Amino acid sequence: MEFIALYGLFLAKMVTVVVAISALILVMACVRRGKSANRGELKVVDLGEQYRRTRQQMQLARLNEAEQKKCNQEFKKQQKNKQSEKSASPSAVGKSWLYVIDFKGSIDAHEVISLREEISAILAVATVNDAVLLRLESPGGVVHGYGLAASQLQRVRSAGIRLTVAVDKVAASGGYMMACVADKIISAPFAIIGSIGVVAQIPNFHRLLQKNSIDVELHTAGQFKRTLTLFGENTEQGREKFRQDLDETHLLFKQFVQSQRPALEIDSVATGEHWFGLQAKEKGLVDTIGTSDDFLIAAMENSEVILISYMRRKRLIDRFTGSIVEHCDRLLLRWWQRGNNPLL
Repeated sequence: MEFIALYGLFLAKMVTVVVAISALILVMACVRRGKSANRGELKVVDLGEQYRRTRQQMQLARLNEAEQKKCNQEFKKQQKNKQSEKSASPSAVGKSWLYVIDFKGSIDAHEVISLREEISAILAVATVNDAVLLRLESPGGVVHGYGLAASQLQRVRSAGIRLTVAVDKVAASGGYMMACVADKIISAPFAIIGSIGVVAQIPNFHRLLQKNSIDVELHTAGQFKRTLTLFGENTEQGREKFRQDLDETHLLFKQFVQSQRPALEIDSVATGEHWFGLQAKEKGLVDTIGTSDDFLIAAMENSEVILISYMRRKRLIDRFTGSIVEHCDRLLLRWWQRGNNPLL
């Protein structure tokens, strides 16, 4: 028994030493990486090449072994010629470029951090002969977040580059604020479009606190520094100011959409309602019914199609909290799909 106890003590010490050394090495690596690494990484994926390889794979599946061998040789020859042309003179290819960006928006629109980097990268090289496709999916969210996202898309339009937005699932409220900036909006038949409105709700625990003899003091400088509060007693004057702020935000939202799509009968669609893609086209909210896939495959005939994505580096704690936030976003989206409206 004494031998087992000593052996267990020795093993525990060794494990402690190994863990301590590993932790020290990990900390030093993180510090070094934090000093030398950039905030994120820009990734470029050739979607055209991916599609051509997929098409070749499907074509080969229909051939016998001899035909497959011949087809592979021809494909390799085509690829070699294409690379030679690009190396000799990139402009000799004679094709325009279509830059693809994905934006899957959350309630706080934190994805705008990556969006601004992606657009800056595109504007650094794009010409007026090129185009941008934004694959958009968002039910909306905070006003300032989606206002900034829409402003980032306006940078593309201001540069004279054609912008197309494709909505396969949902672009509502703040999502539609982004979409309406585009030269052309493509919507899937049953995508959710619209919801040009503003909503806000806040719980109030004043009566619960009063019942339990709990006082909450709130001191402000400025009559309307706070209108509605969580714990204080809300006044009718505060409620009226809060409603006034909502109306003003809604007015700005309507004016923005109208400026981007002048032909739209804004008062008939700015009711906070949403419509499916087919209905949205009848109302002028979108231009074409289709999917992003159809648009991309058609564009590959005459353009080089590449996907641009900016991946932000995250600390371990940020990854953990980020996954929690993402889960909450999905929960809020599920509630909204059952009848609730997004914030904007």
